[in-house]
Order: sequence, then structure tokens, then C-alpha cells
Amino acid sequence: MEPMTTSLVDALRAQDDASLAALLRLRPDLAVPPPADLTVLATRAGIRASVHRACDELDTVTLAVVEALVVADADHTGAERDGLAALLGPDVPAEALDRALVALRERALVWEDEQGLRVVHAVRDIVPTHPGNLGRRAGGPAASSELPAMLAALEPDERRVLDALVAGPPIGRSRSAGAPETPVGRLLAKGLLIRVDSDTVELPQQVGIALRGERPMGRIVALPPALDTRERPPGQVDGTAGGAAMELLRRTERLVELWGTAPPAVLRSGGLSVRDLRRTARELDTDETATALIVEIALAADLIGESDSPNPDWLPTTTADIWLAGSPEHRWTALARAWLDLQRLPGLVGRRDDQDRPINALSETLRRPLAARDRRRVLEALAALPPGTSVTSPAALGELLAWRAPRRGGRLRDELVEWALSEGTVVGVVALEAVSEPGRVVLATAPGDNAPVVAALRAVLPEPGETVFLQADLTAVAPGPLVAWLARELRLMADVESAGGATVYRFTETSVRRALDAGRSVTDLRDLLERHSSTPVPQALTYLVDDVGRRHGRLRGGVAASFLRADDEVLLSEVLAHPDVVPAELRRIAPTVAVSPVALAEVLDLLRAAGFSPAAEDAAGSVLDLGPRGRRTDPRQPRGRITTPEPSAERLDAIVAKMRAGDVLAAARTGAGPTTTRTLATLQEAAREQRRVWIGYVDRHGVQGERVLAPTLVGGGVVEGRDAVDGELHRLPLHRITRIAVLES
Repeated sequence: MEPMTTSLVDALRAQDDASLAALLRLRPDLAVPPPADLTVLATRAGIRASVHRACDELDTVTLAVVEALVVADADHTGAERDGLAALLGPDVPAEALDRALVALRERALVWEDEQGLRVVHAVRDIVPTHPGNLGRRAGGPAASSELPAMLAALEPDERRVLDALVAGPPIGRSRSAGAPETPVGRLLAKGLLIRVDSDTVELPQQVGIALRGERPMGRIVALPPALDTRERPPGQVDGTAGGAAMELLRRTERLVELWGTAPPAVLRSGGLSVRDLRRTARELDTDETATALIVEIALAADLIGESDSPNPDWLPTTTADIWLAGSPEHRWTALARAWLDLQRLPGLVGRRDDQDRPINALSETLRRPLAARDRRRVLEALAALPPGTSVTSPAALGELLAWRAPRRGGRLRDELVEWALSEGTVVGVVALEAVSEPGRVVLATAPGDNAPVVAALRAVLPEPGETVFLQADLTAVAPGPLVAWLARELRLMADVESAGGATVYRFTETSVRRALDAGRSVTDLRDLLERHSSTPVPQALTYLVDDVGRRHGRLRGGVAASFLRADDEVLLSEVLAHPDVVPAELRRIAPTVAVSPVALAEVLDLLRAAGFSPAAEDAAGSVLDLGPRGRRTDPRQPRGRITTPEPSAERLDAIVAKMRAGDVLAAARTGAGPTTTRTLATLQEAAREQRRVWIGYVDRHGVQGERVLAPTLVGGGVVEGRDAVDGELHRLPLHRITRIAVLES
């Protein structure tokens, strides 16, 4: 009697709900959209594209087991485990083989019946053309028991031909393949080679296995390569990461400010020109590689976008203003998450594409759908090491990841590792080749759960200070980060000369006037400096503030289109007589008042260019800030951050329940139910025993329907119960039920 075969759908039906939910978690594409029943699930599990994705997650040993199953024809007939172990050879211990088979069963790639191990048919299309570097099976002498004797009797030149093919690939070309007196011709005559065409021969699978001895599939690396690591103090790693995080925030703020006032144009082909990238890099005080990363992160975080105009520019969005108002921890969290989910490769900027065209930042050429997955994979491998542990070589980390998933990464696999580490260092997720504590937290938490990330970064940043050191050379030194409001005030009244662990601010006539233009008074500036300086205010700085303040605001401009007023008639006369102010078209309407048809901002610019220090005022006479605020564009859905959230356990359980109910419905339609009575007693018995029933009914419009219910109440002419598919409570009149079947649990 022949052993029975079991299909994949039968194997799935035999699994419990937890195993089915685990399958959907390991292969999430199977659950989109939710399968109607287990037959649909089994069909999807055998589709080539889905099998391809599932195999991308397998390590070297598991992929070797898959190839061995194909060599053993397990997609057509069952394969014995002992035969599989013999194919894999001594490199793969029994424990490794068992782990690989468990992983394949969990992913519904392999199941077992009375004939042995079975594998889905699509696997043959996924493995290499020559699995295990072995050729096709052959009949004749290659399949006979005489094969060992035939191989032992080979001439030396014939053996050399077979040895050249046995290492793989098993295909060879020979111009003398048709000549019977040549070694190739003699091997063809003996059936130890197969002719493919007039010039090509193939080594049969049986011959290759016989020649390889105890390693029919060749040598298999069963253990992951070891990593050379270096231990660093976790505090040192976290402190370095905190400094990088603050630098990222400073440069992103500067990017928003720069592009708000001088936005670069969007290239006709899309992206940012090389010239604008270089200009931005100079302004951000970093190299072009880091600048390309920062602008890509800003785009992903929706801080910048294309303007809506016939000739679009790259502009900050209104989202940038909200981002700027946040705390450093919240702002960094937004940038770090944007980078982690970025489905683009900033590392390609500056290279040339397949058409030999330069690849620009912000261009569509950088889009790679799997970039975020591969980036996380690198970082999670590094985060699996103890805190403070770094790798000595990115190449070694790349080799480990290649062993864990040989099918991933493609031709950029090694570069993806280097990019992830270098970009992570700029962002602050990585420092000194180790994952920082904020990086670990942001990797481990869901996108909406920002509180742990904020707390982790706050713990590594120094406490913001409220004091600076004022120096006689008109500079102020902040030894660490300042509280947000004080940093804003200092940036208003002084220019940032250098940033890093300590920030140096330089006071100039222009910067002080900028603060006065924004509505600050001389008293405000002096009080702020005196309250927040650890050193006495230098006399030179006091003179600078007083001198600019004394000249500032003696002229007051308003809107007429604009007006100009002064307390000093002589000063106004001097203005009207100045040749550089003629374009303002000022006209005196009172001894101390003049008006102009030119906009106020232009009038003030002309006056400042002529050497005067005017101030703008509003209707109440208060100083009005007309400083540039930067252009903005509307926010857009961030590109490159399209992510599919992992389904919750409740969602997976609901899908499994729906598939089980679908199977029950399918069985009921074919009369698989054990009984088909419509009596009230049957419904009452099902309610008592908490069993489900399939009910066929006709609604009030005469339309036939069907439903699987778990009855909870039977009486009063109705049956009430919860639907096995959607879990909703339903009531059906008994007189509308046309058929009923009690279903097995």
C-alpha cells in the first residue's frame, strides 16, 4: 500500500491557531488582504513572489537545506531526513538541520507527510539554476549501481575533466565534445556526461554526488563568522552621540533658515544641483556627504519640500516652524525616526547612474524600497552587542549579515553596512562604531512611542545652562547647550562663530542692530548680558550696544505706502538731501515727517545703505520687526517613509479566526456538516455545548444568505449568537432558516 500524501492546505489545517498566527507574522504578505480560508492561504504561500520574499529571510544553513530538498526532488516526492542529512554532509550538524527545518515549517515552505519532507513547488524557481552546484539527474549508467566501478576505472585525462566540473558549475563547453576519441567524447559515450548542445556538456547529479564524497552539496559554512569587537565605556559612547545629535539639530536649523531666505531651485529632472549642495555644505560647515544626508532627512521629516510654482524651489514647510518650536529631544526624535524609515540611499549622491548621469541629492534616483529594512538590519545587528561594544571592521559586520541572509543586499551589500554606520554617526544613533543608548531605544520602540526616546536622549545630554562667558574680543562662549530661550536671544543679538562642545557667539554692529530691529531695547540687551554672564560685561561690548542703540530708532518709518519721521528736523533734512536715498522718493509733509510711495522695507534698506540707522514702528509707535522670516511652502506627505505597521496579535488572531470560519463555511456548503436538522432542539443543544452552526437563511427581501454563528440564546422565535467571522452579535428569526448544520469545533 502506497503511503498517503498530504497537501500544504491539509498541513495548515492540522496546525493550531498560534502556529497560523506565527506564520502570518513571519510572512506578512500572506495576510494582505486577509485570506478567506486556509485554501487561499496555502495558495498564496506557494506563489513564487511570496516564496522569494520568505527565502530572503533565511540564513546560509537554511538556504542550503532548501537547495538539498530541491536536489532530493522534495517538490515532487517526499524526502527522508536521513537522506537530507547525507546530502548536507558533516558541515551541518543534526541540531542545525533541525533548526533549519523548524524555520522552514514555520514559514509554510516545508511540511511532512507519510512520504517524507515536502517543499513548495515555487522553491525550485527560487534556488540557483544548479542547486548545490549539481547538475540534473540522469538515467543510464549514471543512475546504476555500477557507477562507483566506472569512476574507479576512469583514465587520468577523463578524471581531470570530471574534477573540473565537480566543483561547479556542472556545465562546461568543449569544441571537441563531438569527437569520440577525446576525453569528453569518451565520457559522453560512457554516460558520465550529458550533452546539452554541440559544444556544451553537463555533469549528471549522481556523478557529482559520487565524486564529492562526504560533502555532496560542497562545503557549507554552518556557523556565523565571529566579530572582532572593542569595548568602550558606554558613557563615552552616549556622550559622543549626544554631541552628534546637537550638531545635527544645529545644522538642520541652519538649513531651514538658509533655504527660507535663499531657496535653491528644483532641477528640471528633480533634485538639488551640485552647486547648491556645495553652497549648502559651506553654510552648514560640513562636507557634501553629510549635507546630502541632512537634506534627505529634512525631506523625509517634511521639513522641506518643493514649492507650488511654475519654477519650483526647495523651501522649508510650515511643519518646520512647528519642529523648530519643539525641545531638542523631540526634534531629534523626529529626525532619527525619519532617517530610520528613509526608503532612499543618500550614500549614492555624487555617483553616476546606469546612464552615466550624476546622482543628485533629493532626486528620485535615490529611492530604494528596501533601504529602510537593510539599514535597520545593520543597526539591529550592532545593537545586539552589549552597550559600549563596537565592531573593529564594518567589513566583518557585513560578512556576518551576509551569512544571516545571503539573498539580501545585492551588489551594494558591503556599502550598505558602511553607509548605515557613517550616517548613524552623523545622526547620533551610532557613536564610536557602537550603538548609543538613544539609538537602542529608537530602534526598539514603535514610531508613535516617543517618550522613551526623549528620556534616553535627555539622559545623555548635559543639562542646559543659563550662563555664558563674555570676553573682551566681543565674543561670548557657551560651555555647553543653553536653555532654548537664551540660545534664541543670543542668536538674535550675536552671530554663531563656531559650534561644538562649546558655542562661540560674536557681537557686531549688525547683530546688535538686528536685535534692536526685532523689538529689543538697549536696556533689554544690557540686562540679559549682565544676568547671564559669569564674567563682568566687557566695556567694549557695553560701548557697542550703547553706540548702536543711540543711533538706532532716531528715524522712524511707517506705511503710507511708508512714512519717515524724526525728532530732529536737521536729521530729516540730511536724509532728504542724501543722493543714495533719492530712489525712496521721500516727500516732506511736516518738519519732522516725510512719506514715500516705496514699501517700508525698501526705504529702510536704502537708509541703512546710506549710513543711517532707522527703525520701523507700528501704529502705536512700538518698534516693528521687519527682519526676514523666510519663505514657506505647504507640508506634504513625507516621501520615503511609507511603512506598513506590523499587525498586532489581536489582528492576527482575528485573521486566523476568519480563515477557520471560511473553512467551516466551505465544508458546510459541500455538506460536510455531520447533521442538517433545522429543529429547535438542535440549536438549543449547540448553545448548551458552545458549538458553532452553519445557517442558511432567506432575509426579508427573499435574498439567500449564510452565516456561521455560535448560538448564545435560542427562544422567542429567534436564534441569537456571535458571528464566527466578524465577532458581531446577530439575531435571526427561526422561520427564515432554510438549512442548518452543526459544525465540528
